[in-house]
Amino acid sequence: MTSTRAGPNPDHMDTVTLAQRPDLSDAVYRIPYPPDSPRFMQGNLASLLVRGRRVAQRWPHLVVALLDGDRPVARGIMVGYRADRDARPALPDGGWDQVAVWAAEDAMDGVEPDTACALEIAVHPDHQGRGLSGAVLAAMRSAAAGSRVLLVPLRPPDKAAEPEVPLDVYAARTRADGLPADRWLRTHVRAGGRVEGIARCSSTVQAPLERWREWTGLPFDRDGAVVVPGALAPVFVSTSHDVAVYVEANVWVSHPVPVG
Repeated sequence: MTSTRAGPNPDHMDTVTLAQRPDLSDAVYRIPYPPDSPRFMQGNLASLLVRGRRVAQRWPHLVVALLDGDRPVARGIMVGYRADRDARPALPDGGWDQVAVWAAEDAMDGVEPDTACALEIAVHPDHQGRGLSGAVLAAMRSAAAGSRVLLVPLRPPDKAAEPEVPLDVYAARTRADGLPADRWLRTHVRAGGRVEGIARCSSTVQAPLERWREWTGLPFDRDGAVVVPGALAPVFVSTSHDVAVYVEANVWVSHPVPVG
């Protein structure tokens, strides 16, 4: 078996943005998600506004890649939006989805952004367990220089083991050293991030039951809350209406960025 910990030290790997290396765009977006990633997140409609090529064209300076030689092995994707436009709340309950809409809206209207917001960090499955997420996060903070702040509607994947636990309860857990018990929250706090609150309706997926069956392999034959592998919260099902809705909360984390 090949160890996922083999390979160069992340401290010795180069980081670039797509503004610096537009030729790497296709390779950056080909970095796969882990094989156990929840397929149902494909049903998030807001994500259509910030698909790969759109972000690469509009915010290439906010897409970072970690290189093993000249091969991207991890990516960090951000978008920009104007925080003080139209009395927007500083930390919207709509989280990831709301930011995707704001970024697309501002891009279409020609509004200059002042805030960077992370959409994802992805590490190639063959390179996980080597601390690359932290290296990508550091690169994202550097790339966001000149923005007011870097915000992250953070999705803690380990929360899927406890879907019935409210996210605010989960996120408040700490270890004896005072750091968050969740490993991904801990990575952000160690990097200088600050937990600001909960985005309660951060990512929503709604679809007919047949689509949910395709995504999950579950029967979806009863009403009420259904626990789905990979989901951070239960999926709510109505068989009479032939629809299920998933509403995922995320944790708002803020990071300071260098002055541009």
